[in-house]
Amino acid sequence: MAITPEEVFETLNMVSQQNLDIRTITMGISLAGCADPSMDALCRKIYDHICTAAQNLVPTAEALEREYGIPIINKRISVSPIAQVAACCPDESFVPVAHALDRAAQTLGIDYLGGFSAMVQKGIGDGDRRLIHSIPEALATTQRVCSSVNVASLRAGVNMDAVDLMAHKIFECAELTRDEQCVAASKLVVFANMVEDSPFMAGAVHGPGEADAVINVGVSGPGVMAAALEELPATASLGDVAERIKQTAFKITRAGELMSREAARRLGVAKGIVDLSLAPTPAVGDSVARIIEIIGVGQCGGPGTTAALAMLNDAVKKGGVMASSSVGGLSGAFIPVSEDADMIRAAQDGAISLEKLEAMTCVCSVGLDMIAIPGDTPVEALAGIIADEMAIGVINNKTTAVRIIPAIGKKAGDTLVFGGLFGEAPVMEVNPHAGTVFAHRGGHIPRL
Repeated sequence: MAITPEEVFETLNMVSQQNLDIRTITMGISLAGCADPSMDALCRKIYDHICTAAQNLVPTAEALEREYGIPIINKRISVSPIAQVAACCPDESFVPVAHALDRAAQTLGIDYLGGFSAMVQKGIGDGDRRLIHSIPEALATTQRVCSSVNVASLRAGVNMDAVDLMAHKIFECAELTRDEQCVAASKLVVFANMVEDSPFMAGAVHGPGEADAVINVGVSGPGVMAAALEELPATASLGDVAERIKQTAFKITRAGELMSREAARRLGVAKGIVDLSLAPTPAVGDSVARIIEIIGVGQCGGPGTTAALAMLNDAVKKGGVMASSSVGGLSGAFIPVSEDADMIRAAQDGAISLEKLEAMTCVCSVGLDMIAIPGDTPVEALAGIIADEMAIGVINNKTTAVRIIPAIGKKAGDTLVFGGLFGEAPVMEVNPHAGTVFAHRGGHIPRL
């Protein structure tokens, strides 16, 4: 892969002036060989295997940072869905497995570890049930473990029994950590059409179709994209805007492709995908909402927002595909409220609502992400929100997700403050008219 001096100079400028970074290097690790009916043996095998497979991940990432001058914000691991790995163990609680995962992440210096997960789009098996019931305690008593549950897919439709169950578990997560900004709920995501190779948390898992160990890289560059679009005059056509987005996405992806290849080579594992997702941070200028406003929408959430986001998402994917033979994951634009400074401002100003965010998820990369809702929201309302988002994913054959944090003891207008990349989430109003019947009917919404 030839890199010209001009590209090096341009990349360094993007890093120093426009917040370009490698958001994550994530090693996916198969735990298929760790299954054991003894909980103690299972946990020991999982810990030992992760620590052996990923022992050089952090040192390698740090060496790449120094050599290439591109920051790598997070070093992460994803593992096989634990509901499958632990199913042969008869214990009712899988919390000890979560603790083993957390210890491994701590030993290795990993920021987050994903895969305390289950796939229940068609039905809830016994291992799935035990894992799901373990999620609240597991996330409340660990620091680095993340959880995801897939409740819908194009072929299976929407498993409404699972939707109702997950709504309850989200509230339990929030309640158990109410004195810690309800943080456990921020580490849990409910999916439709979950992908097997995403490097981004909280939804990263190592899918059964993957090699024993792979390196997946997530690249982010909202600041770079915003700076490129600001160079265009207000008279530029939307065709010109789309072309500039594609050109910039190409440049961003080139950096990720280089780091992905080098990391895989040095670690001696398979090269996975490059996920070109415009993942914002609370830093000023590193905002997807700001890009939408530069395109021409008065404030993110106003009329035209969904169209602008659709164009952005489409052009990002087209530009990225030209720069790498293995673009994958969720590539596109993320719209997490708490992690985007201008999205936070839009929510505080009343420019964006939960309903508008739902409309935007029809065209973005994921779904309703890092949104705080009042702690007294009925569980039926949360189940309805999840069901709506899952239906969008199924009918549009795209990945959608819900990562919502019930703010226990707080009302609309208050704020949850997480700090770091998670930022802060203004508590948003929820439509109170969900009713009490729909969420409890159970069964499946057939493939739409």
